[in-house]
Amino acid sequence: MLLPTAHEATELIEVIRIADPARHITSQDLSVEPVALWTDGDVRQVLALIAELPEGEQYRCSLPAWGIRAHSATGPLFEIAFCFRCHGARIWGPEMPAGQRAQTFDAECPAAQELLVRFRACVVA
Repeated sequence: MLLPTAHEATELIEVIRIADPARHITSQDLSVEPVALWTDGDVRQVLALIAELPEGEQYRCSLPAWGIRAHSATGPLFEIAFCFRCHGARIWGPEMPAGQRAQTFDAECPAAQELLVRFRACVVA
């Protein structure tokens, strides 16, 4: 998956559980409280997993259940909403060209499955 070049400055990732994915998703839908914060090595590992995500065939549901907000030491960098059902991701950030804001990924690949495991581990049952 193509990440904004600003990803290199990421020091903190907020993990977002999207409560109502059935409505049209905008970056405002990622403004809720995070369910987890990732720092240090977790940031590097998660960004590496996201960068490894190969393109996939997109389906039509677009019901993202998970998102991230990436921050540098000086403020927000970008946001991504992931739908593991339709294999789609939406990326918002000042450095993302409009043509790269909607991307597909193979949700069955090992990197995607590891990312989903990490997301799910953030929610206490």
